[in-house]
Parts: sequence; C-alpha cells; structure tokens
Amino acid sequence: MSVSINYMPSEKDLYRISLKVFLINKEGECLVLKCKNDGMFAGFWDTPGGSIDKEEFATPFETTINREIAEEIGEIDFDLNLRPVGMGRFQNPNKESPLGGPLKALCLFFEATYKGGEIKISEEHTGFKWAKLTKENIENLFILANLEGAKMYLENEDNHKS
Repeated sequence: MSVSINYMPSEKDLYRISLKVFLINKEGECLVLKCKNDGMFAGFWDTPGGSIDKEEFATPFETTINREIAEEIGEIDFDLNLRPVGMGRFQNPNKESPLGGPLKALCLFFEATYKGGEIKISEEHTGFKWAKLTKENIENLFILANLEGAKMYLENEDNHKS
C-alpha cells in the first residue's frame, strides 16, 4: 500500500536565540536570579545568560556566554561545558517580531561549574540565591523557557545516572 502525502510550503519563523547557564556550585546548587516585578517573568527566577548580539553571529558560543555572565553576575571563575543540557522557548508579548506578532525566543541551556568570585548582579535582576534544582521545586522557580529547560536538564541528569 502506498501513501501519498502532500506537503504544503510553509512560512519560516524568526527566533531570537539566548544562551543560558545552569551555574552549579560545589554543593550541587544552581545560581538563580530574581526577576524584576514588572516583567513577564515577575515572581519567578532566571538563570544567567542572554541573547546572541547581532555582531556575534560568527562568535564562538563560549565567548557570548562569557560576555553574558560578566554582564549579569560579574567577573567570576567557572568551567563551562559547551554541550547543551536543555532548551526551551517562549513568546514575549511586550516585544514585536520583525515578522509581526510577539517576539519568539529559543533558549539553549548549558551547565557550568562555579569555581569562585563575587556574584554581582546587574540591574536586569533584583537578587540571587543558590537553589537545589529538583523536579519538585522547579515549577516554583521557573516559568516558560526556563522551566522547559530545567525539566530537560533534570531529565538529562537522571539519564546520566542510570
């Protein structure tokens, strides 16, 4: 039996790409950043990282991540694993896409080991804490892409343990 499938041409979408980091200390806790009360993540936490800038298209991911870490939490010492450990996406209704409609973002999450240095958060966040990420608490910490990325990260951790 032969099945015929008709494919319709589809319109391509446009996404902003963010590189985010689960920064883990020696106690196995993750650095989380308190989101501002006036943004779409109000009441929740974030991880360090951010968007790839226009002029960074050919820049190594590690360089962009290092820039974002320095901007958001200061000049700290850390070891970065460049193998993605999670991903997530969200729409920001407060920003418009060049294609119209809300801006869409795709976040790639990486893991890094915190080795030292003073955490100095930027004005993008209102505080920070170290939190053990568990399947039971991540929904209290994160929403949208951060939650999706944290779930994948924990699932990947479980897969490595078995």
